Amino acid sequence: MDFTKAAHVFQKYLKDYDQNNDKVRLKIVHTYGVVKQAEEVCRRRNLDEETVSLAKIIALLHDIGRFEQLKQFDSFEPTTMDHAAYGVQILFEEGMIRRFMPDDRWDEIIRTAIAKHSDFVLEGVSDPCALFHARLIRDADKLDNFRVKLEDDLLTFMGMPGEEIGALEISPKVYETVFRSSTILSADRITKMDYWVSYLVHIFDLNFKESMDIVAENNYIEKLVHRIPYTNPVTARQMQEIQKHAQEYIKKFKGV
Repeated sequence: MDFTKAAHVFQKYLKDYDQNNDKVRLKIVHTYGVVKQAEEVCRRRNLDEETVSLAKIIALLHDIGRFEQLKQFDSFEPTTMDHAAYGVQILFEEGMIRRFMPDDRWDEIIRTAIAKHSDFVLEGVSDPCALFHARLIRDADKLDNFRVKLEDDLLTFMGMPGEEIGALEISPKVYETVFRSSTILSADRITKMDYWVSYLVHIFDLNFKESMDIVAENNYIEKLVHRIPYTNPVTARQMQEIQKHAQEYIKKFKGV
């Protein structure tokens, strides 16, 4: 496996897309952020170089379907396209994977990890190696998504400034789901505050202690909670409760 060569092929693939588009640029930076997070989790677990290289290539390709989604719909909304399924289609059904990998030794693991990376619940994976990489890409994706939500322009990925988001309510079903320590179904999100809460509670789907360590070290929960100015007093109170619950969950997960 040659990650440097795969990354060069990926850059050639991106030439078909408008890299001046803010959403496209966000996804390019996110892709390499996920590569970095996958590598960091592997490093902390002291994994061998072959495993690390495979994890990095999966991370490089995990969102390859997003670019066509943005080209066609200018949207990240799951109702516009199943980007994971489209990624699997172009890589494996149309054969693009051979541009990135010289042989098919790792195809099923890569296919499974990409296909499953955005599923609401990870199910139906019995092979231990495929399961590990499916869990790892889900963790790495969420870890970089925390960075994205802190650093990138809210208008680009939320379509609304923070002042307007913070004036909205959290839907009762979304608020109740948080305290079951569960992630939020896309279909249950109604307001932009629902979306913001759904990003915070990605911690409930992290698989590895090393991933949760990264969340704690970067203080992601407190920073994300405080990125939005809450002019709605009910929302402000609810976000304090959500922050408290999330931080308690992190401590329990880490065994602190």
